[in-house]
Amino acid sequence: MDIFLYLVGAFVFLVLPGLRTVQQYQQGVVFRFGKIVGLRGPGLNMIIPYFESLRKVDLRTVTLPVPAQKIITKDNVSVDVSAVAYYRIVNVVKSIVAIQDVQAAIDQIAQTSLRNIVGKFQLDEILSERETINAEITKILDSFTESWGVVVSSVEIKDIQLPDDMQRAIAKQAEAEREKRAKIISAEGEFLSAQKLADTADIMMAHPIALQLRNLQTLAEIATEKNSTIIFPAQLMGTIADIHRFLAEEKQK
Repeated sequence: MDIFLYLVGAFVFLVLPGLRTVQQYQQGVVFRFGKIVGLRGPGLNMIIPYFESLRKVDLRTVTLPVPAQKIITKDNVSVDVSAVAYYRIVNVVKSIVAIQDVQAAIDQIAQTSLRNIVGKFQLDEILSERETINAEITKILDSFTESWGVVVSSVEIKDIQLPDDMQRAIAKQAEAEREKRAKIISAEGEFLSAQKLADTADIMMAHPIALQLRNLQTLAEIATEKNSTIIFPAQLMGTIADIHRFLAEEKQK
């Protein structure tokens, strides 16, 4: 009985404190008297209690919102720009030894880089070349975090807030652009219509009988409207005479 109690006591005080569970998305770093002595993978791990400690590091991609920064663009326009950064730890030892707080450091560098990079562009470029700006900020962040065992996969500009007067100016510009395009499309349509009418006139001039047949078709369309009065133009009489002449010539053949 005493031996059993000793075994239970040894398990409770010596074995149980040394058991550590590492999740699938984590990696453990073992410290012995303040020195790194090894790494532990996912699952149940055993360390020497009271002499060793295990620090877990999350290897998943972290989404870090970058708060809105008030920035003066190259053409002296004040804008508020917010972004979001995505990073993950690839070297757990460096992420612990080389930097005290990875997330706080990346947050500060991201804010500074966002202000510096966006300030080099004009407002129109910021609105139209987000991918270029995102790539430059990502490159700068990645150059800093490489020595920390961290990879910044991307930085995306999330929102751009413009002053009210600038929003109204951009709205007017967009409206003017739409009106210009509408007028151009209308002019192109009129040009094509006039061109087709000119081609039709040339064909009818070369074949007078076609013009007369068109007159007859127009009269037929008028008749379907149940009008009480139909005016026969002088050309119609010539058309009828031309048709009779044409039929007579065909019979003689």
